[in-house]
Amino acid sequence: MMEPFIDKRLLEFLEEDIGHGDVTTLGVFRGERVRAQIKAKEEGVVAGLLFAKRVFELLGEAHITLMVQEGDWVVKGDVLMEIDAAGDVVLSGERTALNLLQRLSGIATMTREFVKRLEGTKVRLLDTRKTTPGLRFFEKYAVRVGGGNNHRFALYDMVLIKDNHKRLAGSIREAVRRVRERIGPSYKVEVEVESLEELEEALFCGVDMVLLDNFSPQMVEEAVNLIKGRLLVEVSGNITLENIREYAIEGVDFISVGAITHSARWIDLSLKVL
Repeated sequence: MMEPFIDKRLLEFLEEDIGHGDVTTLGVFRGERVRAQIKAKEEGVVAGLLFAKRVFELLGEAHITLMVQEGDWVVKGDVLMEIDAAGDVVLSGERTALNLLQRLSGIATMTREFVKRLEGTKVRLLDTRKTTPGLRFFEKYAVRVGGGNNHRFALYDMVLIKDNHKRLAGSIREAVRRVRERIGPSYKVEVEVESLEELEEALFCGVDMVLLDNFSPQMVEEAVNLIKGRLLVEVSGNITLENIREYAIEGVDFISVGAITHSARWIDLSLKVL
């Protein structure tokens, strides 16, 4: 059984698509039971199988067999899932199930590509909050399936002082002071810095982690030499598959990449009644 909040979200997705009724299926369906398969039309990493399976189960009695496992690499023609259910369950759940599978598999596939570029280093790949509204839980789950790690889930679980917070407070020092005063020691504090001068200010403030934003690889090297292992280091901004290895410098703990969620291309899958 899925967690209640996941079921609630999946039901919302179904409501968006079905509304007051799937009028085409209502018109055609006469009680037939069918078998169907979800197949890959291209290669990639599979993510979201359990969510897709649950979509059909929420619509009615369904016997579903998973033919691959979460995180598996599949190629064109591979069968991901077999479904044995009433025809209305299969047809009304088809698009919602496929949309989730295709979106999450695309994210997992892109994440896997970035992670592979970091093999042999100690650097871990992080996602960001650049996610689709309403899909954050699912998209961050797909990042983990692809081998990446989740940064903060939302605004409530970590302090990250960014450029606009600094402008609001007037400086890094003042922003950190205000956070320490109001929030207290229960949250670690990360500060985004855009120059070596800002880094020195952050170091003076005794923060727990810094985010080197839009630094060149050469600037990252200078930064880690200044930091000397005193705190955790995250690098972000304009990171691509082509240049990520250049940023995997000794002393960097994390590289965060928004593209793995906001720019991942969907993996092409299809559902066919047999």
